[in-house]
Amino acid sequence: MNEFFSNSHLREFLTNMVTSDVTIITGLFWLVVATLISMIGGAIGGMVLAGKDIGYGFSATIGALFAPAGVIPAIVLGLGLLSFLSNY
Repeated sequence: MNEFFSNSHLREFLTNMVTSDVTIITGLFWLVVATLISMIGGAIGGMVLAGKDIGYGFSATIGALFAPAGVIPAIVLGLGLLSFLSNY
């Protein structure tokens, strides 16, 4: 376990996460996290809205596929804006 945390790349990544530095790696990490959370929310929303009509499994699948369509551009623009504002 000590070898895992003594890795210089991991240490740099964790330092960037703690100090709120937006780099390519931290931006991609937050993009993946936001996409996963939006997929979970879309699946739940699909089940609530159309679960009885078209089936819970199918509505969860459709909701999880369509939810990131609106989230990914917003996250990319938000991270770009944060990066711009942190540099000036």
